[in-house]
Amino acid sequence: MTLRLTNTLSRRCEPFAPQVPGQVSIYCCGVTVYDLCHLGHARSYIVWDVLRRYLLWSGYAVTFVQNFTDIDDKILKRAEEEGSSMAVVSERNIAAFEADMAALHILPPDRMPRATRSLDAIRQLIGELEAKGAAYSADGDVYFAVMRQADYGKLSGRTLEEQQEGASGRTNEAEEARKRHPFDFALWKGAKPGEPSFPSPWGAGRPGWHIECSAMVREELGTTIDIHLGGADLIFPHHENEIAQSEAASGQPLARFWLHNGMVNVGGEKMSKSLGNFTTIRALLESGVSPMTLRLFVLQAHYRKPLDFTAEALAAAATGWKGLDAALGLGERHGSALGWANAPAAASAAVSAADIGAELARARERFAAAMDDDLNTSAALAVLFELARPLRALANRLERGDTEAGAAGETVALEPRWQLLGELAGVLGLAAEAASSAADGTPAEAAAAETAVQQRIEQRRAAKAARDFATADRIRAELAAEGIELIDRPGGVTDWVRS
Repeated sequence: MTLRLTNTLSRRCEPFAPQVPGQVSIYCCGVTVYDLCHLGHARSYIVWDVLRRYLLWSGYAVTFVQNFTDIDDKILKRAEEEGSSMAVVSERNIAAFEADMAALHILPPDRMPRATRSLDAIRQLIGELEAKGAAYSADGDVYFAVMRQADYGKLSGRTLEEQQEGASGRTNEAEEARKRHPFDFALWKGAKPGEPSFPSPWGAGRPGWHIECSAMVREELGTTIDIHLGGADLIFPHHENEIAQSEAASGQPLARFWLHNGMVNVGGEKMSKSLGNFTTIRALLESGVSPMTLRLFVLQAHYRKPLDFTAEALAAAATGWKGLDAALGLGERHGSALGWANAPAAASAAVSAADIGAELARARERFAAAMDDDLNTSAALAVLFELARPLRALANRLERGDTEAGAAGETVALEPRWQLLGELAGVLGLAAEAASSAADGTPAEAAAAETAVQQRIEQRRAAKAARDFATADRIRAELAAEGIELIDRPGGVTDWVRS
């Protein structure tokens, strides 16, 4: 079966094939770093982490780029409230973002460009649009002329009236008055007195929101990419405007597939600060919710559907995770007593077809078929729970001190089942709590420790890519001395466990 994904642009579920065989280029819209990340961010980045992991597991080489928006009116407002600067606010929230993502077991992107570090690319793209007549300047601002793009609205399918309702997002009345058409949007905003600014051919100012991503996609990945990701709230105006400005400049499609995840509701209502139902990732984890429980909760629903966050649903996910965790941790906790030769090193390593029988081979096929069906993680999880059932029962007996539980010969036959469970769970970013949690301490300390480990894994991967194997081996040895065992998996993914 071929991977099929729902393309927002075509409104169809289509077979996926990358432009370059075996290589996939992905751009994921990142956060505006003015505050801590919330549950909506958790849902989005967990889902796209699973997409990336599945592509890697399927044998693709994946380049995953995700940006930081560190120039924005919200950041400026927060800095003014604090009496600090945009740089201070941005750096603090970037560090918090990285810690939160590490706590949720989300793979770090290959590259994370920032708006402040992409200004040359932004100014160049705006200049090209102006030269083509697709943009115009007005009193220090530069706007994209929407009516010059005949297919504007093709992603969202909105009528002109609907576009006008959603287009104003980050504008004001004075800005609207400078536009030639109400749908036009800012590419460059002239600075007001006392505001931080950057030089440009149109005067001091800062880039508009939409142009940042178009410039960073082109600079990092080229004119046309395979997959562009984001939440459904970004379809209009952000992604619609990205398409318009990028394609006006190049004459080529910006992305072949546009994927969008559904929104998070809380108790049936849209999550928002004004309703008082806004929850950050940090607050949720510090309340005692397991990162793996949150991951499982998110993956129980299809990524395109709304996700209703309730205490009851989270408690049900916690119960489900408790059983799955017991099965996943069986080899690491009891492998020696069971006579399992490959535990714990095989906790998430790929299992060869020769090591599993027909029943397990069919389970792997069902898992792949579910994931190929537009990332049907709910069906994929059903395969995991099926694999986990006898492992969980054995783990429960061992935890109760049943000395005869590991004596039966059939327990040896369960080792390939445990290995396959670990491999497939790893595709969903799930790992036994002992393997996925960092050092003892507060959730914030654990997240910071995990971030440090992930950063060193990234340094090792970069060293290997540069064929600097001495440095790669040194990093592995240093981590081993700290009790961190690295597990290299197919597709360039490295997991780790505490030995």
